[in-house]
Amino acid sequence: MRFSSLGSGSDGNALVVEQTSGTTTTRILLDCGFSAKEASRRLERAGLSVEDIDAILITHEHSDHIGSALTLCRKFGIPLYTSWGTAQAVGAVGDARITLHLLQCGVPMALRDLQIRPYTVPHDAREPLQFVFSDGARTLGVLTDAGCGTSHITQSLQGCDALVLECNHDRSMLANSRYHAALKARIGGMLGHLANDSAAEILATLDHGRLQHLVAAHLSKENNQAALARDAVNAVWGRGDDDVVIATQDDGFDWLAL
Repeated sequence: MRFSSLGSGSDGNALVVEQTSGTTTTRILLDCGFSAKEASRRLERAGLSVEDIDAILITHEHSDHIGSALTLCRKFGIPLYTSWGTAQAVGAVGDARITLHLLQCGVPMALRDLQIRPYTVPHDAREPLQFVFSDGARTLGVLTDAGCGTSHITQSLQGCDALVLECNHDRSMLANSRYHAALKARIGGMLGHLANDSAAEILATLDHGRLQHLVAAHLSKENNQAALARDAVNAVWGRGDDDVVIATQDDGFDWLAL
């Protein structure tokens, strides 16, 4: 199993997860917060095309995650997987041009040899889900767009071999930013986004024994810095700075293999 980000941040998010078993390769696009043209360009940068994608999973309906997902599903016949609440919010329910599969927290699904387990998170969306992917031997956990840690999140991400973890903002930078008070409250609230220290607290609840790759994701351009995110999670993980991968808005990150 390997994975690569096409971009991560408030201007757009997309992550490709790929599993090869024998001669069969399965590729899933988790979120597609870019225009169809930009998503295609970024896929090409990763050595792929839209036609290579077997399914699109959507975590929630915010524009930096839904982007052109419905357009690509309609144009290329790609199945869409998401929760009922998200499907309703984006208008996918009843759209005859979209092959819609509804997901529920804790109910796993399989796409060929790739196992996918949805779990719920606290975020200001209709029915947000995050995901854990497994090839049967190794697991990749993804957690972005959550306002705080929960015991359910800890249980869902326990024992992962790789983790994509939101480190959205530094609390001091957010407090002193140009954002208006309501937006600061929304981002920093329990249904908003994870601060660096909150991400570190979640990481501290997890067993790191199998963790090979740690990615800091969804960093705010305005209210965070890569060094601050690295310092926060490494205070828990205890590895070198270069071991923490930063998912950037422009470049995401290159393929990481498990």
